[in-house]
Amino acid sequence: MITDYHAKLYANELTRRFPSDSVEKFTGTLMDSQVDLNPHQVDAALFAFRSPLSTGAVLADEVGLGKTIEAGIVLSQKWAEGKKKILIILPSNLRKQWNQELWEKFYLPSIILEAKSFNKSIKTGSINPFVNDSIVICSYHFARNKSEYIQTTPWDLVVIDEAHRLRNVYKTTNKIAREIKQALFGVPKLLLTATPLQNSLMELYGLVSFIDEHRFGDIKSFRKQYARLSSDDNFNELKSRLQPVCKRTLRRQVLEYIRYTERKPHTQSFVPSDDEMALYDMVSDYLRRPNLQALPASQRSLMILVLRKLLASSTFAIAGALDTLATKLEKQLSDDDAYNEALENLSDDFESLDELVDESDSETDIEYIPLSEMDRELIQEEVDELRSFYDLAMRITHNAKGEALLQALNVGFKMTQDLGGMEKGIIFTESRRTQQYLIQLLEQNGYKDEIVLFNGTNNDQHSRELYQNWKEQYKDTDRITGSRTVDMRSALVDYFKSSAKIMIATEAAAEGINLQFCSLVVNYDLPWNPQRIEQRIGRCHRYGQKHDVVVVNFLNQRNAADQRVFELLSEKFRLFEGVFGSSDEVLGSIESGVDFEKRIAEIYQTCRTPEEIKTVFDSLQQELSEEIAGEMLNTRQKLLENFDIEVAEKLKVYKAEATVSLSKFENLLWDLTHYSLSSYATFDNEQLTFSLNHSPIESIPIGSYSLRKGEDSNHHYRLQHPLARYILGNAAKRNLSAVKVVFNYSNHSGNIAILEELIGQNGILMYSKLSVETFESEDHIIGSALTEEGKVLTTDQARRLFELPAEIMDASAFEFNSLNQVFEGNKAEVLSKISERNANFFDEEMEKLNQWAEDQKHSLDLQIRDLDMEIRLTKAEARKKPTLEEKVSLQRHVKTLEKKRSEIRKRFFEIQDEIDQRKDDLLDEIEERMQQTIKEEELFCIQWSLI
Repeated sequence: MITDYHAKLYANELTRRFPSDSVEKFTGTLMDSQVDLNPHQVDAALFAFRSPLSTGAVLADEVGLGKTIEAGIVLSQKWAEGKKKILIILPSNLRKQWNQELWEKFYLPSIILEAKSFNKSIKTGSINPFVNDSIVICSYHFARNKSEYIQTTPWDLVVIDEAHRLRNVYKTTNKIAREIKQALFGVPKLLLTATPLQNSLMELYGLVSFIDEHRFGDIKSFRKQYARLSSDDNFNELKSRLQPVCKRTLRRQVLEYIRYTERKPHTQSFVPSDDEMALYDMVSDYLRRPNLQALPASQRSLMILVLRKLLASSTFAIAGALDTLATKLEKQLSDDDAYNEALENLSDDFESLDELVDESDSETDIEYIPLSEMDRELIQEEVDELRSFYDLAMRITHNAKGEALLQALNVGFKMTQDLGGMEKGIIFTESRRTQQYLIQLLEQNGYKDEIVLFNGTNNDQHSRELYQNWKEQYKDTDRITGSRTVDMRSALVDYFKSSAKIMIATEAAAEGINLQFCSLVVNYDLPWNPQRIEQRIGRCHRYGQKHDVVVVNFLNQRNAADQRVFELLSEKFRLFEGVFGSSDEVLGSIESGVDFEKRIAEIYQTCRTPEEIKTVFDSLQQELSEEIAGEMLNTRQKLLENFDIEVAEKLKVYKAEATVSLSKFENLLWDLTHYSLSSYATFDNEQLTFSLNHSPIESIPIGSYSLRKGEDSNHHYRLQHPLARYILGNAAKRNLSAVKVVFNYSNHSGNIAILEELIGQNGILMYSKLSVETFESEDHIIGSALTEEGKVLTTDQARRLFELPAEIMDASAFEFNSLNQVFEGNKAEVLSKISERNANFFDEEMEKLNQWAEDQKHSLDLQIRDLDMEIRLTKAEARKKPTLEEKVSLQRHVKTLEKKRSEIRKRFFEIQDEIDQRKDDLLDEIEERMQQTIKEEELFCIQWSLI
């Protein structure tokens, strides 16, 4: 029983803009998203741009707390505000995961830019493919290679995941980080990393300078002040300077909200046959040769890495690769320019090749040079050799590891059943040919009709059928996105959840799918990249998993290098057991997983004997132990972590505020929708669902809609849904005349104590929208009301009236002018709070600039002091020299040093001028933004009566 006046008020409240320090700023996003509310994520999103003068933040939560979700909340809010020029830079292997999660969790469209799609866009006439209607996702290497395009794009926000790759940006050797930093100068940035500090406090300097050049002075002054935290004052000063820009939450601090399960490892040993070992040894020796016709020099390390992975996968995988190499060389001999085809064709065998190419600096295109007669002889010899390897591989019809898989599945399923999980398992392989071998093996051994494949193409008959059935099942619903890739993934995951027992997946499945219903992960091939393994296991061992996850790995008893790699991944990286898997400290010690893989491949290339393998792996383990330094862990804890009690209290507040705010928004949207669609839809108030029987506008489909997340309805109804936008727009712009609205307290369930004193009274009321543009844009909906006797109602009383059912009656003659004074008082109160908040922002910014100025002066002081010392020492040395020539030489050096000192003293005053200019610029900017643009809009005036 609401009225047009309720509807207009509700619509304006649902679409108003909130200040950056308000939980309600993100309420619409939280309501629209498909994620469950976790208060630490709301806290992080609020922190990200807590000040409108901020240029960004580092979100450094521990692994597993959902930094992607935190960033997604911020991105959704920016998107809703119309700030849609957004870039996400991340490692290649995370591109699909972000692309998928942005849509599934936040309904945000995104595209992945890589060489192929970029070049296609250029060919179709785009001047800059980074200028796009969707969020743009690209890798670090791609961002560096296309930095000139990035630099010319006016970004609203850039998110950088796994940002510890940038922490050494202060080093001239880190070219990728430095080029990206230059391309993004002045752009608001959000950096995500679980390890902002690994080996040195200088890494914190690097990350923070990436966001804000004025948070600290130059590198010399930072190193002198903070490289060694010698006193409590020194330490506390650094902590206070970091707090506005860097935020870290720990897993132990959120156990009240998030339940974590454990990882349970099982290692399955196997012994390869003599033929398998002979093939392995022959191909290994072949790959160790200094000159190979099939492997161009610029691609050599990358192709060896791929071939060694295929060799470890299965004889079927390496057979296909050997055939590919031999065929490529045969085509070269026939004068067909196939020089560039080997790497491209290997992608049919190894799906992660694009990622490896993107993360490496290898040249993929090579200049073709005509073959000499000697070249032809060498190529033919190599072809014959490759064909002999291929023939041996094809004669091997059974793999020992495949037979071991059957045993491992029996053990794994028994373990998952004992732990309460469903009998479902995902088997990961790095090769599509191995995938085909495994499906045949399993179908022949009791798993027929219980398997679903997942790879980069899914062109097999079974997958196509599942896709068509899924499309028919979800026809005319929000589940269908229109993208075959996205919808195929959804169809396969749904089938795995409902029907299949086993999913056999290539690396494509480790990117962007969530399998919380599955609690058995089988690494048939074990990647050498710890970050990739963590990503695989994380498909199942993640938020929402109800059972402990069993992780199965295979161990080759006849390969010493394989055993040491497994030992490294299991014991040093601790990937396969415990509650959290690998620690931040360990994963963060590796900036690039692909570079780490290359190091492992190099060991396989250079070490032949068990003794050589032991020596090299012992050295690698020692190196990792030094990088994971206990002293620096302690420093990181003290600098970046807050007391658990302090965090717990704050999270409780955010939990309560966000829950209340969410409930309020949902109720407002539901009541407004119910009122607006009463003649179009049938409503179920208990389930918060409605069935749209006919649509108010043609573009909006009929069907079932649910306000709740995950409900089995055709459409998820939310603030940004086109139907909601239509309703909100209509209600917000209604022209309403002055009427009498009778609010019925007796017909309302529950008590509203502040209204009880008004029962039986009448008066007048005006609702206004106050829009203020200063440091940020915000709207305030202000209710101003009086009783007939002239008593002023509080703004809370005015608002609570509109929680009551009401009916409209004709108004008697009444003047509303007396409300202007009430409104002006309410307005002054709002503007005072805004001014106070902006004053705090200003103080923070000026304090930061003052500290930066002191850092700059300190740096110059240090240089002058060092020169003073050097001059004194040189003069003293000159006095001791016996010959005139030596004395003159040293005195000339003294003059050079004194001249340099004079220049620095002169520079001191120049720096002071620069500092003053920077402050003036900031003051000018702030003064300009302080010129408040205030817009007042009267929404409606009514007479009111409370019965």
